[in-house]
Amino acid sequence: MKMGDKLKDDGYCFVCGKSNPYGLGLEFKQTDHGVTASFCADRRFQGYKGIVHGGIIAALLDEASVKALLLRGIKAVTAEINLRFKNPLSVNEEAIVNADIVQSHGKLHVIRAEIVNSGSKVIAHSMAKLFRYDE
Repeated sequence: MKMGDKLKDDGYCFVCGKSNPYGLGLEFKQTDHGVTASFCADRRFQGYKGIVHGGIIAALLDEASVKALLLRGIKAVTAEINLRFKNPLSVNEEAIVNADIVQSHGKLHVIRAEIVNSGSKVIAHSMAKLFRYDE
Protein backbone atom coordinates (compact mmCIF):
# COMPACT_ATOMS: atom_id res chain seq x y z
CA MET A 1 0.00 0.00 0.00
CA LYS A 2 1.36 3.40 -0.99
CA MET A 3 1.54 6.36 1.39
CA GLY A 4 -1.06 8.22 -0.68
CA ASP A 5 -3.54 5.41 -0.09
CA LYS A 6 -3.22 5.92 3.67
CA LEU A 7 -3.29 9.73 3.80
CA LYS A 8 -6.72 11.06 2.88
CA ASP A 9 -8.18 14.43 3.88
CA ASP A 10 -11.64 14.06 5.40
CA GLY A 11 -11.93 17.69 6.53
CA TYR A 12 -11.18 16.83 10.17
CA CYS A 13 -7.61 18.14 10.42
CA PHE A 14 -7.21 19.75 13.84
CA VAL A 15 -5.48 22.82 12.40
CA CYS A 16 -7.29 23.42 9.10
CA GLY A 17 -10.25 21.04 8.91
CA LYS A 18 -13.57 22.76 8.23
CA SER A 19 -15.55 19.76 9.55
CA ASN A 20 -13.80 19.64 12.94
CA PRO A 21 -15.84 21.63 15.49
CA TYR A 22 -12.97 21.41 18.02
CA GLY A 23 -10.18 22.53 15.68
CA LEU A 24 -8.64 25.86 14.79
CA GLY A 25 -10.14 26.07 11.28
CA LEU A 26 -7.24 27.94 9.68
CA GLU A 27 -7.43 28.90 6.02
CA PHE A 28 -3.99 29.01 4.40
CA LYS A 29 -3.25 31.31 1.48
CA GLN A 30 -0.41 30.79 -0.96
CA THR A 31 2.42 33.37 -1.01
CA ASP A 32 5.38 33.72 -3.38
CA HIS A 33 7.47 31.14 -1.52
CA GLY A 34 5.03 29.41 0.81
CA VAL A 35 1.83 30.08 2.76
CA THR A 36 0.32 32.33 5.40
CA ALA A 37 -2.70 32.13 7.71
CA SER A 38 -4.05 34.28 10.52
CA PHE A 39 -5.53 32.82 13.68
CA CYS A 40 -6.67 33.61 17.18
CA ALA A 41 -6.57 30.73 19.67
CA ASP A 42 -9.16 31.00 22.42
CA ARG A 43 -9.05 29.62 25.95
CA ARG A 44 -9.78 26.06 24.80
CA PHE A 45 -6.20 25.99 23.50
CA GLN A 46 -4.39 27.33 26.55
CA GLY A 47 -1.69 25.61 28.59
CA TYR A 48 -0.80 27.85 31.49
CA LYS A 49 -3.39 30.48 32.39
CA GLY A 50 -3.84 32.92 29.52
CA ILE A 51 -1.10 31.39 27.32
CA VAL A 52 -1.61 29.25 24.20
CA HIS A 53 -0.28 25.71 24.76
CA GLY A 54 3.11 24.98 23.20
CA GLY A 55 1.70 21.89 21.50
CA ILE A 56 -0.76 24.08 19.63
CA ILE A 57 2.11 26.32 18.51
CA ALA A 58 4.01 23.22 17.32
CA ALA A 59 0.97 21.92 15.43
CA LEU A 60 0.54 25.27 13.67
CA LEU A 61 4.18 25.35 12.54
CA ASP A 62 3.98 21.75 11.33
CA GLU A 63 0.74 22.28 9.41
CA ALA A 64 2.01 25.47 7.77
CA SER A 65 5.11 23.58 6.63
CA VAL A 66 3.00 20.87 5.02
CA LYS A 67 0.64 23.41 3.42
CA ALA A 68 3.57 25.34 1.87
CA LEU A 69 4.03 22.30 -0.35
CA LEU A 70 0.46 21.02 -0.59
CA LEU A 71 -0.88 24.29 -2.05
CA ARG A 72 1.69 23.78 -4.82
CA GLY A 73 0.45 20.27 -5.53
CA ILE A 74 3.25 18.53 -3.61
CA LYS A 75 2.02 15.95 -1.10
CA ALA A 76 4.51 15.49 1.73
CA VAL A 77 4.80 14.39 5.35
CA THR A 78 7.02 15.78 8.08
CA ALA A 79 10.16 13.71 8.60
CA GLU A 80 11.83 16.09 11.08
CA ILE A 81 10.96 19.39 12.72
CA ASN A 82 13.02 21.57 15.03
CA LEU A 83 11.16 24.24 16.99
CA ARG A 84 12.33 27.27 18.91
CA PHE A 85 9.89 28.96 21.26
CA LYS A 86 10.77 32.65 21.65
CA ASN A 87 7.83 34.35 23.37
CA PRO A 88 4.46 33.28 24.80
CA LEU A 89 1.31 33.85 22.78
CA SER A 90 -1.61 35.12 24.80
CA VAL A 91 -5.01 33.49 24.48
CA ASN A 92 -7.30 35.52 22.17
CA GLU A 93 -4.33 37.35 20.63
CA GLU A 94 -4.32 37.69 16.85
CA ALA A 95 -1.31 36.03 15.23
CA ILE A 96 -0.02 34.92 11.83
CA VAL A 97 1.74 31.72 10.85
CA ASN A 98 3.97 31.84 7.75
CA ALA A 99 5.94 29.08 6.06
CA ASP A 100 8.41 29.31 3.18
CA ILE A 101 10.09 26.66 1.07
CA VAL A 102 13.84 27.02 1.65
CA GLN A 103 15.19 24.08 -0.39
CA SER A 104 13.92 21.23 -2.54
CA HIS A 105 16.10 18.28 -3.53
CA GLY A 106 14.28 15.36 -5.12
CA LYS A 107 11.73 14.14 -2.58
CA LEU A 108 13.19 16.13 0.33
CA HIS A 109 11.99 19.67 1.06
CA VAL A 110 13.18 22.08 3.76
CA ILE A 111 10.60 24.52 5.12
CA ARG A 112 11.04 27.44 7.52
CA ALA A 113 7.96 28.53 9.45
CA GLU A 114 7.26 31.16 12.07
CA ILE A 115 4.44 32.56 14.15
CA VAL A 116 4.29 36.30 14.85
CA ASN A 117 1.82 38.16 17.03
CA SER A 118 -0.09 41.32 16.15
CA GLY A 119 2.89 43.41 17.31
CA SER A 120 5.22 41.53 14.91
CA LYS A 121 6.97 39.78 17.81
CA VAL A 122 8.19 36.28 16.90
CA ILE A 123 6.42 33.70 19.04
CA ALA A 124 8.14 30.61 17.63
CA HIS A 125 9.89 29.40 14.51
CA SER A 126 10.82 26.05 13.01
CA MET A 127 12.86 24.33 10.35
CA ALA A 128 11.30 21.17 8.99
CA LYS A 129 12.30 18.46 6.56
CA LEU A 130 9.39 17.06 4.62
CA PHE A 131 9.37 13.97 2.44
CA ARG A 132 7.30 14.00 -0.74
CA TYR A 133 5.25 10.89 -1.33
CA ASP A 134 3.78 9.59 -4.55
CA GLU A 135 0.19 8.43 -4.85
